[in-house]
Formats: sequence, structure tokens, C-alpha cells
Amino acid sequence: MAKDEEPSLEERIARLRLPKDDEVFGVVEKALGSGHMKVRCEDGNSRTCRIPGKLRKRVWIRGDDVVIVDPWEVQSDEKGDIVYRYSQTQLGWLKKEGIWEEK
Repeated sequence: MAKDEEPSLEERIARLRLPKDDEVFGVVEKALGSGHMKVRCEDGNSRTCRIPGKLRKRVWIRGDDVVIVDPWEVQSDEKGDIVYRYSQTQLGWLKKEGIWEEK
């Protein structure tokens, strides 16, 4: 890529974590305690999600945070795991690119 060329949308998106395969966007509605959250997902389901141990110690998740949810294979409409949380800067970028729209 030349110095004065604008990077393509695909190149800019490649730097940011997006949902893969069965994963969906979600918004944390409330904390239930013990590392569990109630999340309203983009596919219309409201899931009880847990924060896996590797995220629990590194990331602080609060209400109204935008997250990526990986639904469980069993009870996929009711339960899932939170695999990523977006910062406010990342969320602003997603809105600007038209990937995330507030509902």
C-alpha cells in the first residue's frame, strides 16, 4: 500500500475483533453476580451469559457494554459465553463504519 492510499474497509476491519461463525453482538442488560450477566443479543434472544476465567480477571464488564456472545451448543437460545467487550473508542468506530447500530 502506498503512503497516500486510504486503507480499504476490509483492512481497517481486520484490526478489530468481529463476531465469527455462531457468535453475535449483544448489550449487557444487568449483572447477575458470580461472573454472570443478562445480555440482550442481536438475534433477538436474551441470554444468561458467563464471563470465562481468562476474561474475568482482565476485563471489567458493566451494564450497557457492547460484547460478543458465543451461544452454547446446548440451550443456545438461553445461555452463552461473553468472549469480547468493546471499548467506547472501538464502539464509536463500529458505529461510524455502519457495523453497529443502537437499538
